[in-house]
Amino acid sequence: MMKVLLTAINAKYIHSNLAVYSLKANCGVYEPQVKLMEYSINQYPEEIFQSLYREKADVVCFSCYIWNIGFVEQIAGWLKQVAPRTEIWLGGPEVSFDVAERLEQRPFIDGVMFGEGEDTFREMMACWNGDMDVENVLGIGHRHKDGGSSGRGYYRDGCFRPGSDCSHGSGEIHVHGARDFVDMSGLNFVYTRPEDFKNKIIYYETSRGCPFQCSYCLSSVEKKVRFRDLDLVKRELQQFIDWEIPQVKFVDRTFNCRREHSMEILKFIKTHDRGKTNFHFEITADLLTEEELEFMAGLRPGLIQLEIGVQSTNPQTIREIRRNVSFEKLKGIVQRIHEGKNIHQHLDLIAGLPYEDLERFKQSFNDVYALKPEQFQLGFLKVLKGSYMREKAEDYGLVYQPEPPYEVMATRWLSYDDILVLKGVEEMVEVYYNSRQFENSLDWLEGRFPSAFAMYEQMAQYYETKGLDGISHSRMARYEILLEFVKENLNIEETDIFVQILTYDLYLRENVKSRPAWASGQDAYKAAYVEFFKREENRARYFSGYEGYTTKQIQRMTHIEHFTRDIREGAGGEKDGGVFIWFDYLNRDPLTYKSRTVEVELW
Repeated sequence: MMKVLLTAINAKYIHSNLAVYSLKANCGVYEPQVKLMEYSINQYPEEIFQSLYREKADVVCFSCYIWNIGFVEQIAGWLKQVAPRTEIWLGGPEVSFDVAERLEQRPFIDGVMFGEGEDTFREMMACWNGDMDVENVLGIGHRHKDGGSSGRGYYRDGCFRPGSDCSHGSGEIHVHGARDFVDMSGLNFVYTRPEDFKNKIIYYETSRGCPFQCSYCLSSVEKKVRFRDLDLVKRELQQFIDWEIPQVKFVDRTFNCRREHSMEILKFIKTHDRGKTNFHFEITADLLTEEELEFMAGLRPGLIQLEIGVQSTNPQTIREIRRNVSFEKLKGIVQRIHEGKNIHQHLDLIAGLPYEDLERFKQSFNDVYALKPEQFQLGFLKVLKGSYMREKAEDYGLVYQPEPPYEVMATRWLSYDDILVLKGVEEMVEVYYNSRQFENSLDWLEGRFPSAFAMYEQMAQYYETKGLDGISHSRMARYEILLEFVKENLNIEETDIFVQILTYDLYLRENVKSRPAWASGQDAYKAAYVEFFKREENRARYFSGYEGYTTKQIQRMTHIEHFTRDIREGAGGEKDGGVFIWFDYLNRDPLTYKSRTVEVELW
């Protein structure tokens, strides 16, 4: 019996690869012959290579993306050298737009599957089992081992040459015609063993294609949007809810492009919610209607999270990249959702887009930052094969990496020096803003700089000047570095205020056992803290939920801190006698994970 490996090398261990699971689930009678092999790019290539070799498979197929293609080709090349009779096949977006060229240049590859792969893979399984002629399979490019001619043709220099073949290496290269889209409702559910996804994100799709034509995105190539039958979707969502999967991430390119479809799904997960599963959706915010906004405002905090691609707030840039989005409308909707305090929002910007120089990008940054999303991603343009952006590369003066991930290095509007500035800001945003550990500190600090961008730019310059960039610092070291940065840029009085806010942020997230040296001393209040927890009247007044714990246990499980001002009010003026804040870690905000805070009376 044939043995075929479907191999995924994911970006992180917690990721799973929906593509290979769907190929296996939809290959019919051949499924028992297929084995899934998942790895991550954080593993050594030799480790992955050795693992695949030990399987002694007849065919090894790799799922290819911009983040793993280097790994894939290195490992595939090694595998072909030591197991020359093993067929090596590639598939996925990174290999779908240069099929013949890739086969010509890499003789260790036997074939490439392009486009949607479920039907193609099933038919290739039939071919490998001798049940079908490979020349009848659409959506593939391959080496014709016996040197015969299929008459289908091949691609060269981006053009299809009908009725011809090109010779190279061990056989002629044939590229067959493209396959039609698969029927979404005809696909089998890919998840049958929830135990295989413990501590992993589950990816799920209810539609393919995108109605929009954003020039930087490969989804714009698929102009036809197809949806999975909602009865099937509901049964599958119920499985995730019953299994209490922590997070289900929808990979639908624009989840809310058909309102009836998206609303039916949202209503279902609200009705059947068991308080355990979070659902992530990528949406176009300006499409949301009043009905949808009102409905989402009533969802359990943490039930859903939304990823919203803003990309730029420059109208000229938005028009040029073929997006039809009003930032003012988007802004109002994001603010409306934010007011509900029940939905995590992830907003994206892309640096390197046409007509956006450094100064204009700063404005886009400040515009989006002012919306205070739970996550703010500053990404860099990837000039992808098959995208309209690559066709326009010369017009825009795009200088980009010739190898994956094809990231932009300069444009007509941005120099590489500008890119380096943005790289530094990106790192600071990721470390300080997106960690959510410095929320109050950053809000206060921002007011001491001309803009949010200026603050992060100066922080990045500080890291570079002090030789701190490029180092993986501990969480506590990040606090210390931020405090040293403040000491260099603010006066003593402001620094003293900042220390209190930083301390508040630290204890807001976790009950640290080793008190940092920079935090103000609490020795004068230790006896009062012990007495506070001993008082019987405080149990009823403050300690709801701690009924089963002893006084000493509650003291260890929570924290009290004295501040000279009420930090919860954004560091207002001095308060006579200060304020004592009790941090209740048993009761956390389900959206932000911040502990509940209560002003308590010690005397």
